Amino acid sequence: MVTSRVPAAVGALLDILRAAPSLAGQVRIEDGPTAVNLTDRDRIYVGWQPTGEAAVSLQQDFNAAGARTRDEVFTIACYVESRAGDKDMSARRNRAFEILGVVESELRASDTSPEAPTLNGTVLWSHVTAGDLYQEQREGAIAGVNFQVMCRARI
Repeated sequence: MVTSRVPAAVGALLDILRAAPSLAGQVRIEDGPTAVNLTDRDRIYVGWQPTGEAAVSLQQDFNAAGARTRDEVFTIACYVESRAGDKDMSARRNRAFEILGVVESELRASDTSPEAPTLNGTVLWSHVTAGDLYQEQREGAIAGVNFQVMCRARI
């Protein structure tokens, strides 16, 4: 018996992002926290944020009388980061939001990817919600955006 759609949804989100042509070879997709390799300038972390404590926050409740199925709502913590050895914060900020735009586009239904909002059938729907921009100068300009992917599932 499946008790949560979280593991399948996180896996599907990683698969979708790793298969995105506009990210391939340009943006490293990380599953949770990893050691930072400063040669990788652009990254997306799924299930981790530098300022957060939870990889995923979830809630469940019965969907109707009879307790046969449950509804699950959860948010996957994510972070996109762009860094460079120069001091051009505007370029890093623009790149971080460009990458976030690709993530959002990859989660929208299209003719070639009609199941994207369902994370390939793992949830009823998903979408990018709240985010926060962070910037710092440390060994060059760094801009990052914490964001959430909110999902609803039936289990």
